[in-house]
Amino acid sequence: MSSPGTQVHHLDGIRILDLFAGPGGLDVAAHFLGFKSIGIEWDRNACETRYAAGLPTIHADVTDMRKNRFDEIPESVDVLAGGPPCQSFSVAGTGVGREALETVKAFIRRLVAGEDETKIDTDLRTSGVDPRTALVLEPLRWLLKAIETEGRGPYKVIVLEQVPAVLPLWEVYAELLSGGDGRLGGNKYEADFWELKTEEFGVPQTRKRAVLVARLAGNGSVEELETTHLPFDLHRGKRAAAQADMLPDTNSMPGAKDRWRSMAQALDAVSGLKHSPVDVSRFRSGDRTDFFVVSNYGSGGDPKNRGRRLSSEPAFTVTGKVSRNKVYKSIADYEAGRSDRFTIPEAGVLQTFPHNFPWSGNDQAQQVGNAVPPRLGMHVLSRALRGDSPSKEELSAATTWPTVSRTTTEELRAIGCGDQSRCPAESHKVIRPRREPAP
Repeated sequence: MSSPGTQVHHLDGIRILDLFAGPGGLDVAAHFLGFKSIGIEWDRNACETRYAAGLPTIHADVTDMRKNRFDEIPESVDVLAGGPPCQSFSVAGTGVGREALETVKAFIRRLVAGEDETKIDTDLRTSGVDPRTALVLEPLRWLLKAIETEGRGPYKVIVLEQVPAVLPLWEVYAELLSGGDGRLGGNKYEADFWELKTEEFGVPQTRKRAVLVARLAGNGSVEELETTHLPFDLHRGKRAAAQADMLPDTNSMPGAKDRWRSMAQALDAVSGLKHSPVDVSRFRSGDRTDFFVVSNYGSGGDPKNRGRRLSSEPAFTVTGKVSRNKVYKSIADYEAGRSDRFTIPEAGVLQTFPHNFPWSGNDQAQQVGNAVPPRLGMHVLSRALRGDSPSKEELSAATTWPTVSRTTTEELRAIGCGDQSRCPAESHKVIRPRREPAP
């Protein structure tokens, strides 16, 4: 990090520390709720997006920051948030993490009980647990570090999210946080955890997340989030546009929930806005946006059985392979093999990022797919920090990102990377394509 004189105004008043911050899903949510955050992110490309978006960032390894650079975290931070890497837990991954759940549970208990961390680290390395899976222990280790560091103290709020397979680990987290025993030093939390469906919070895609919220005793109880939209039926038989359109967009009954939000609704809402990179006019038939998506993934155990979603329905889970999904305007185009793809800004909108969010660096599709949907993040953070739901005005404002000056981006890059000597090893190495010999 650079000298304090260039940092102070960017790091002033920061409350939220976002571990494994990615391109900024939770940070975007925090911004629209009026909270300042700082993220730790290992991937250089995601850091470039964050700098361009004006999000304070430290380009570093989360473990290294905890062990060797903990004092660089602003003392104003009192909220710990994070979504450890999910590849080894995800149903889209190898499932190694799911098989290791019981092993990881034991390590969580050992950490709190006060066993020597060097011994725990050695046992982790020899246990066969995927190193990415072990990162799910980091939020707990950060909490223990804060409790045991002079001049710091327990975080007032903890917010964690992961794929549903991690729910049993959040259950152990909640049990231990509620007890306050061992290294927790009597610091007890009100804690709860849930499996959430993103479409029930207005995100135009079907995606499930396991979320834990904990509040330090004396800061209020933890109440379950209030859903705003109806769930989407993943398992009904044949789907046609007429069926999807049978339900009105909003229910006329007082207090009733809105229908889930469709791809067409989300994209139409921002397409053609001033300075918007989103333009879905290529999918319009008359005054209607009409297309269907064929998934990059198989279903029912058959890799050739690619699922389909209509534009009048929510998207599939937006993954790092979203650019491989094929988009067709008509059956005739499908039969002729004439497909389109979602652009990065369009994929971002399906994740509920602002339409003009400044995606930067390489591997942008992977950045989009790895992110927490900001709209879901707004609901989670609002409940965790304020005990309420985001207002309609806050949600409405979250469709457009404020302009960030080049000067701000450069200042944030100086904070996050400095002279690059403390960034993850070889993260700034440029790999040039090998030149083919002349014939």
